[in-house]
Amino acid sequence: QVQLVESGGGLVQPGGSLRLSCAASGRIFRIYDMGWYRQAPGKQRELVATITSGSSTNYADSVKGRFTISRDNAKNTVYLQMNSLKPEDTAVYYCKFRVWVVGGLRELDYWGQGTQVTVSS
Repeated sequence: QVQLVESGGGLVQPGGSLRLSCAASGRIFRIYDMGWYRQAPGKQRELVATITSGSSTNYADSVKGRFTISRDNAKNTVYLQMNSLKPEDTAVYYCKFRVWVVGGLRELDYWGQGTQVTVSS
């Protein structure tokens, strides 16, 4: 009922920048929280940043001051601007939206397919 499509991943040198995007489509009545998570090889998926419908933000300590999450409600899209990237930021990045679909009984979480970010010289 809801599809999330991510873009913007790739290979970047340490100190570089990338901007991830995640757009939702489908039978959407309302989108609540949006967020970015990441999973490195051999590690559990972890929260990177979240943004509420009122645009309040929350960041993992490891990315504070370097990453910025934002949203465009008109486009059902969330962004993650990543600056001063480090090798330890290498992971598959996933977006997650909490969505109330048209005709639904409650909000549900939907995930993107993931996009690879590799920070290496």
